[in-house]
Amino acid sequence: MADSNFIDYVKVLCRSGKGGAGSRHFYRAKYVPKGGPDGGDGGRGGHIILKGNRNMWTLLPLKYRRHIFAGNGGSGSGGRSFGKDGEDVVVEVPCGTVVFDAETGEYLCEVTDDGQEVKLLRGGRGGLGNWHFKSSTNRTPRYAQPGEPAIERSIILELKMLADVGLVGFPNAGKSTLLSAVSAAEPKIADYPFTTMEPQLGIVAYRDNRSFVMADIPGIIEGASEGKGLGLRFLRHIERNAVLLFMIPADADDIKEQYEILLRELEQFNPQLMDKQRVLAISKCDMLDEELMEEIAKTVPDDVPHVFISAVTGQGITELKDMLWSAITDENNKIRTDEIVHSPLDGHHRVREEDDFIFEYEPSEDDEDQEAEDLRSISAEEWGDDIDWDDAEEYYDTDEESDDKK
Repeated sequence: MADSNFIDYVKVLCRSGKGGAGSRHFYRAKYVPKGGPDGGDGGRGGHIILKGNRNMWTLLPLKYRRHIFAGNGGSGSGGRSFGKDGEDVVVEVPCGTVVFDAETGEYLCEVTDDGQEVKLLRGGRGGLGNWHFKSSTNRTPRYAQPGEPAIERSIILELKMLADVGLVGFPNAGKSTLLSAVSAAEPKIADYPFTTMEPQLGIVAYRDNRSFVMADIPGIIEGASEGKGLGLRFLRHIERNAVLLFMIPADADDIKEQYEILLRELEQFNPQLMDKQRVLAISKCDMLDEELMEEIAKTVPDDVPHVFISAVTGQGITELKDMLWSAITDENNKIRTDEIVHSPLDGHHRVREEDDFIFEYEPSEDDEDQEAEDLRSISAEEWGDDIDWDDAEEYYDTDEESDDKK
């Protein structure tokens, strides 16, 4: 997987911009001995915004962009001049990206549509200047509000592909062969297990110029929920599928038992997958006659529609498309698909090499200059640890000499 350009799980450190401090300036001019307060407000800190892009299919750009920092807001100045707002950072992600908190695994948000924007981290509000606090009883307020601090958070972005049909089956069940036969996709096909190492998408043409999207994921084996094989890492890509197409080869020892094993593994990954419509395709049937098909049909589970197919000869492909299209357009199934609940990340769903990634960065010169400016304007010790940003009655007091310097 290290050589692949397909990245569906990445850990990133994000930090919004902090708000600028309000000014404590007083108007000074010749023949105006008491001009009064005119300190402007501080600028807003920059936001971190996620934006869906339908032309992206991987999180690879974020693999090499581990730090996403928005700009800080500028401080206010005299003449009621507002500070400059911090620069927002817009991060483009593929449609179907889900965001989790890296520390707790809590679900935060998701981006599903092209052009959709989600404000991931809000920038800090700028502090109010001293001109806000003047009154008939307090004509020379020598205090102003500081800006809100930045919000820093480690997040995990998880890509869940958007497709109509998801292929589920054991290794070498013929999933990639079927995808190559019904679409223009060119997945790798070989006679050894786990030939497919990353998900593949293909557009399947249907009648009257209609089409649907089919997704192929690496094969599942018994015990995948315990980490065997490729584990459950790629099952996230079928959570959004409207229909699950189970594929079991005709030469399997027990078709019903293999079907139940696959169902059990899916349920352990996400119980909500049990609510999706299912279709069973018995593959590699080009060498079977009608008598053998009738015998095999007796062992197929009764609760799922089935069809015998052969991707090599095209047997049953048209019937399979009809069954899939009927399930995709089922209104009841659409309602269930739209109500996806993303469960928090746990040990089975995480990728260890990403979770163990350590963020190391050095403050830039701009960060150091901004920090020095904040220390000169506002003392954290005098403000205290807790600041009520919505209460304008807590102020910082200083002498008139420092106001003249400002």
